[in-house]
Amino acid sequence: MSDLLTPTFLTALIAGGILAGIPLLFASLGETIAEQSGILNVGLEGMMLTGAFCGFLGALATGNAWVGLTVGAISGLLVSLVMVVFCVRLGLDQIVVGISIILCAEGLTSLLHGAFFGQSYPRLDAIDVFAIPVLSQIPVLGGSLFSQPAPVYMALIVVGLVGWIFRRTTAGLDLRAAGERPDSLDAAGVSVVRVRTVAEMACGAFAGIGGAYMSIVGAGTFVPFLTGGMGFIAIVIAMMGRGHPWGAVLGALLFGMSLSIATALQLVGISIPVDVVQMLPFVSVMVVLVVFAREARLPAALGLPYVRGSR
Repeated sequence: MSDLLTPTFLTALIAGGILAGIPLLFASLGETIAEQSGILNVGLEGMMLTGAFCGFLGALATGNAWVGLTVGAISGLLVSLVMVVFCVRLGLDQIVVGISIILCAEGLTSLLHGAFFGQSYPRLDAIDVFAIPVLSQIPVLGGSLFSQPAPVYMALIVVGLVGWIFRRTTAGLDLRAAGERPDSLDAAGVSVVRVRTVAEMACGAFAGIGGAYMSIVGAGTFVPFLTGGMGFIAIVIAMMGRGHPWGAVLGALLFGMSLSIATALQLVGISIPVDVVQMLPFVSVMVVLVVFAREARLPAALGLPYVRGSR
């Protein structure tokens, strides 16, 4: 037990939790935006996987991680247009369309990876780490919290921006109204379809960034099915965050630490089976659902298509 309290273990656990948690943060932040507008984006996994593949191609072609993250965002946004057309515009079942997006993304990215690279797995150079002066020297926390790649700090800035939009702007009010009382929003002269379209596109862009982060910063390469269920975990994080962006930060960090615990244990000489490591995040999801499910506050119109003039 004393080995688990050493600075080496704690630093590795927190740093690994951040590395694994940032993709979840981007994806759950996007899902939070979509859910607040009334869209249950089950296809989040497919958007992340598409962003991971396209972002990796962009970074590999240009040698620039920021280009890769941008390409990932654009590709995720483009995939989200499927949800916009079939769910927001045509009112089809959001779960069915979301599952279709996942299946198509898994098959297409695997096919294209085989066509482009065959059995090879090219790797990217490690992205530079930015250490914040003074703060990075703090024992335990300094090396984990304040010595990270620049996209980590960008993620926290984006969370603050989204939180401000939710609380302080008319756009945030319209977003919540689209998920709670879309008929009232429509009566006020604001297009529910437009609000949900923008929200879903933002969700796709954030999911794409999360996937691109996994392949560019996290793994440094792309393999088929890289996301491995992270999209579903991001949906749970968004629901447990109860519509608060900073709730997504806490959830992403906790689940990220469950993913990184094996590496941290190895640093102090404790090894656990690989199967147990792969099982931990999903066990954590079930525990969270059991403990906090009753406290989850979901929008009243979540998952329901809106037909103008309906009540």
